[in-house]
Amino acid sequence: MFKKQKHILWFKQINSKDVALVGGKNASLGEMVRNLSKEGINIPDGFTLTAKAYRYFLKKNKIDKEIREIFMEFNPNSLKSLKETGKAARSLILNAEFPKDLEKKIIKSYRKLSKKYRQDNVDVAVRSSATAEDLKTASFAGQMETFLNIRGEEQLLVSVRKCLASLFTDRVISYREEKEFDHLKIALSVGVQKMVRSDLGSSGVMFTLDTETGFPNVVLINSIWGIGELIVKGKITPDEFYVFKPTLKKGFKSIIVKNLGRKTKKYIYAKKGGLKEAKVKSKDQLRFSLTDKDILCLAQWACQIEEFYELHQDIEWAKDGKTGELFIVQSRPETVHAPKTAKVYQEYKLKTKKKPILSGIAIGDKIGTGKVRMISDVSKIGQFKQGEVLVTKMTDPDWVPIMRLASAIITDEGGKTCHSAIVSRELGIPCIVGTEKATRIFKTGQMVSVDCTQGLNGRVFEGEVPFEVKEYNLRKIPKLKTKIMLNIGAPGIAFKASFLPNKGVGLAREEFIIAEKIRVHPLALYHFNKIKDKKLKNKIKEITVEHKDKKEYFIKELAEGISQIAAAFYPKEVIVRFSDFKTNEYRNLIGGELFEGEEANPMLGFRGASRYIDENFQPAFKMECQAIKRARNVFGLDNISVMVPFCRTVEEGEEVLKLIKKFGLKDLKTYVMCEIPSNVVLAEEFLKIFDGMSIGSNDLTQLVLGLDRDNAKIAYIGDERNEAVKEMISKVIKLCQEKKKYCGICGEGPSTYEEFAEFLQKQGIESMSLSPDAVIKTILNLAK
Repeated sequence: MFKKQKHILWFKQINSKDVALVGGKNASLGEMVRNLSKEGINIPDGFTLTAKAYRYFLKKNKIDKEIREIFMEFNPNSLKSLKETGKAARSLILNAEFPKDLEKKIIKSYRKLSKKYRQDNVDVAVRSSATAEDLKTASFAGQMETFLNIRGEEQLLVSVRKCLASLFTDRVISYREEKEFDHLKIALSVGVQKMVRSDLGSSGVMFTLDTETGFPNVVLINSIWGIGELIVKGKITPDEFYVFKPTLKKGFKSIIVKNLGRKTKKYIYAKKGGLKEAKVKSKDQLRFSLTDKDILCLAQWACQIEEFYELHQDIEWAKDGKTGELFIVQSRPETVHAPKTAKVYQEYKLKTKKKPILSGIAIGDKIGTGKVRMISDVSKIGQFKQGEVLVTKMTDPDWVPIMRLASAIITDEGGKTCHSAIVSRELGIPCIVGTEKATRIFKTGQMVSVDCTQGLNGRVFEGEVPFEVKEYNLRKIPKLKTKIMLNIGAPGIAFKASFLPNKGVGLAREEFIIAEKIRVHPLALYHFNKIKDKKLKNKIKEITVEHKDKKEYFIKELAEGISQIAAAFYPKEVIVRFSDFKTNEYRNLIGGELFEGEEANPMLGFRGASRYIDENFQPAFKMECQAIKRARNVFGLDNISVMVPFCRTVEEGEEVLKLIKKFGLKDLKTYVMCEIPSNVVLAEEFLKIFDGMSIGSNDLTQLVLGLDRDNAKIAYIGDERNEAVKEMISKVIKLCQEKKKYCGICGEGPSTYEEFAEFLQKQGIESMSLSPDAVIKTILNLAK
């Protein structure tokens, strides 16, 4: 009862039971100061004006009744009414005076905080916290006002009054309507917290899950130079780090992804208080805004906070540039994935062969179509109509009233944690951010389709493209004797695919990572200093800008791509196939023509095992092994096994195994692809040196039937259901069973032909590895 009468409470006096009094944000700070400070988590101190103080302020100024009257006239379906109502309520608060006793209490608390930090007028952040804010299924995040680098008693009082008025901004009224909160029952508390000097350091946000898919085993950290408000504004792309929780807890340095952002600007302190924008030095743009030690410390803290609350968290952090110390400045429940409890898997499938006209970072996993509405600034949002596709440079909280009406959203700027991304995710609207040129290439009235179904690769198509949506209840999917595994090439789809019923990954392909992410021929990186062609050298420099050692670029990117896939399915087995590019594909990589000849039939040429043991190519194979070693030994992903493709002879196999050992890969399972008739004929010999076989039915079919599967004229003959192919497969399955060795299949056959999958099941194959979109239909068919 004592607390409920108080106008001011310090963080250490409040806890999670005080949400009605101080709001979710402040209650959470209180909990952390009381319980997590002693665990070594740094939290800057401060105090709160309670909801009691807010109501006292309204009552003393006799404006509580006036606000009630204003809302009696409010029409939630009219943008005009929304603007008029908000403006009237705000001006009542901004023109009111603080009751003298309340003003004294605020000033006394501020002086006490200044004394604690040994400063005359301590710099503080003044943040609003609605008493319904940060409830488990609603995120008022970024809706209410925040004022930073506030110094002096005068500035503090002005900022507190502005915070109180922000309970009635258009966007907050609109958000309350959507969540069906009562406008007059919600009060506001104001938190006053010591600022961290991140203007001299870095800051950002982190989540204790993957924000796109809800995959729970990672901490996602976004980081920029200076004060963190720029992230939400979406003006820059932050550095992005993923830390894998299960192996972090075992003591591994499991930073499985490090992506350098575009950090051209930052917010720093302005002399007279508040913030100003500044340019980031060129050399700082090219380096990460956090050290590995900082990343691991923040991830550790995120896990502790998540365990304390027993809920996924959305956390703001800051690094003091003066002392080098890290701080947590806020934590709230993550609200997008929190309400989802049903085990339902949705599949969106776009039916088109068209090429996209624009791409960017996809938010969510849906498809939206509609007519473009180009809106250059917030003053024009009244033009927007329900069901249109919003195209703009960037949104901020003032845009929320129209965002919920959109069928899709496309922006020029922003990253995965900018304002547009956060709001779209919560509203379940497909959104593509960071396209750089959407506002230049689209016109109002143009029909477009926005596709967010391909992992992070967001695509925009001209016109209305047909698509279908399938929904599966995962609780009703039957279990099979045959292990169903997945074929994964793009690391970006791994987290979502992990929710499918599966026993791991039967084929993780390196080719996608090398072609899409690395893009440069491994030997062009290895021999970078010897390259004479200046134009080529500059192109490679541009792509590998953050690495002096170009070999490290290859190892890092490959290790991260493989680790994303391995982490998604951990602790289930993930079988990584060493690179199986053919000569023409290697030649297409940047710098490839320096190291690759031309072959009449690359399908039957210099590929697979014969490449790895070749003296000239060996350095490239060594880098592959080093990437896998890093994923296993540094990140702790010991669920990774490896597989050797296109191994023509047992002798080749023996040489490759020696190299794998020589390059530091020990104590892991090594399989061989069974895709050449010699693998079948000499299966017994191959099984003496390998831990099992995975049938590559695509190559096996072409080689048994003597055709080139790249030749369209005779492609129709290449069919896994041919009796000769089935005879071969049957023989291998039986032999593996006799020898008690692993036998799986990772070719397209079982994903494409139902009867072929049935044949494999009858033969007793241990596992079938399928493309993600074929998993559920194949399980349902085989369960019959």
